[in-house]
Amino acid sequence: MAPEIAEIDQQPVFQVELGSLTIADSPRLDGERPEHVHALADAGAELPPITVHRTTMRVIDGAHRLHAARLRGRSTIAVRFFDGDEAEAFVLAVQLNVTHGLPLTLADRKRAAERIIAWHAEWSDRKVAMVTGISPGTVADIRRRVVREPERVGKRVGQDGRFRPVDGSVGRILAGRLLTENPGLSLRQVARAAGISPETARDVRSRLSKGEELVPRQRGRRTEPAAAHPAPRARGEFAPLVPVRSAGRGRAVPDPDRAGLVKRLKADPALRFSDTGRNLLRLLTLHTLQNEEWDAIIDNVPPHCRDLVADLARQFASLWSDFAVRVQEDVVRTG
Repeated sequence: MAPEIAEIDQQPVFQVELGSLTIADSPRLDGERPEHVHALADAGAELPPITVHRTTMRVIDGAHRLHAARLRGRSTIAVRFFDGDEAEAFVLAVQLNVTHGLPLTLADRKRAAERIIAWHAEWSDRKVAMVTGISPGTVADIRRRVVREPERVGKRVGQDGRFRPVDGSVGRILAGRLLTENPGLSLRQVARAAGISPETARDVRSRLSKGEELVPRQRGRRTEPAAAHPAPRARGEFAPLVPVRSAGRGRAVPDPDRAGLVKRLKADPALRFSDTGRNLLRLLTLHTLQNEEWDAIIDNVPPHCRDLVADLARQFASLWSDFAVRVQEDVVRTG
């Protein structure tokens, strides 16, 4: 998971002895620039707090400010601490040096992308691009060079933290079948059933009306025979988004980061201190159960209630999918 810069800015500031800090594993291939250090030292303004990895006391962001403080004859410097692991600390160092301060060079950012892809092969090209400040196309080229073996994961996590299939042709083909057999379906209904975005569903509908291929040729996707995909459900019955399956029992496996994400949301004052926010947090918390807890619940559903429980679960899944679409639409509308 990529660290949140806004969270770092909210951390308390401490005065730390210069001698206790180290500079290592910087994303800058050529190290610090002396002219920038002297410019900071000569400036009259107070230096902003630097960011330090608490576990190792390594400077994540602010090496130039640290050297400038030494030139000023200071014995301490203002510090905000970061508590993630070393891989997360490196990602944060890249993010901070892309968004402010002395920017990383293109070579620095490309090298950083190589390391991040090696650590997080599941991250989408756009997510890596957002962190490193290079284009998604450049990230894709780096990925082809760095990842020697074919990727075995069928999904990558995007900028919004959601997993999406690397190959979107399956969802497009299923959406095309649904629209062909049920022309009255709304784009939201098709998107939910096929596991694609409403925008993709709209594109599929447009291609159907024009007689074009459902999967754009420029994407390089190979369309599979329609028989390889499950038949759509009956009219009015819509499947929830396809879950990741466990190897043993074929049931949905919760995302390992889900509980952590909900925990972060619980710390957000905008949610904690409002009635609607607390209601949302309670609903989200219900879905952070471990696999064995879900299995125990499933195993103890009385046989005479199972059809009803399953039907309600499908309805709730549909409600959540619609909720997700509406939340994102509201972000676009108000953003």
